[in-house]
Amino acid sequence: MASLNKVFLLGNLTRDPELRTTTSGTPVCRFTVAVNRQMRNSDGSTREEVVFVEVDSFGKSAETIARYMAKGRPILIEGRLRLDQWETQSGEKRSRLMVVTDSFQFVSSQRGEDGRDGGNGPGQRGGQGRGRFQRQEERQEEEEGPDGEIPF
Repeated sequence: MASLNKVFLLGNLTRDPELRTTTSGTPVCRFTVAVNRQMRNSDGSTREEVVFVEVDSFGKSAETIARYMAKGRPILIEGRLRLDQWETQSGEKRSRLMVVTDSFQFVSSQRGEDGRDGGNGPGQRGGQGRGRFQRQEERQEEEEGPDGEIPF
């Protein structure tokens, strides 16, 4: 039987991304995305459900997210679920479900009077991405232009 492990998230970062490096030198960026859902109760009133999802990104994607994203900024993530399991020092078994990024896109959170994207330029923290929604392998080849700038 075939299986599928695919996740799409559109939400806002709950904190600034944390960039670290593995012992082999691979950049890893960890951040949390808040995803909101509005629901209608049986009495007709509405309530909001918020889910907080931890996300890991690797390589050039990790560096790009850490450089341009900040708390409160929206992002679209395509990825897969990963189950982390470990044992604490006191012997308790723990686990957590996370998302590993396959591709991402920065999403504009502001619109100017002319309807175009507002926000910061690509050289400023929190800038708006205007790139395509790409697979990680394609992005790594295209992310940095000839002058080292990210082409948005």
